[in-house]
Amino acid sequence: QVQLVESGGGLVQPGGSLTLSCAASGRTFINFNGHAMGWFRQGPGKEQEFVATISWSGDSDYYADSVKGRFTISRDNAKNSVYLHMNRLETEDTDVYYCARNRENLLQSTRETYDYWGQGTQVTVSS
Repeated sequence: QVQLVESGGGLVQPGGSLTLSCAASGRTFINFNGHAMGWFRQGPGKEQEFVATISWSGDSDYYADSVKGRFTISRDNAKNSVYLHMNRLETEDTDVYYCARNRENLLQSTRETYDYWGQGTQVTVSS
């Protein structure tokens, strides 16, 4: 089975930081090279929300207004991995976070433009 695997979630106090990681796992190798990568999040009873995306080269990125200035997306193509560095976390950031591979190398915010997804990692921001 081919999948992406997220890690790094957990419980953190408001104002704290976490870094999420995403890598490919499975018998069929998912090559991140040549594709933009993205992060989404979803909470109970909520619509899935776009968080951030980064181009294949890492030179371009795009963020949701709700996280701009607090979150940073990065990638390491040699490790076929993508990261989400989250700072100044707020209680409203509590969600399950998913990474996904864009079908092309486009900075897009709609889930239909992504073809491979992870199972998600829980981030809880609470005092």
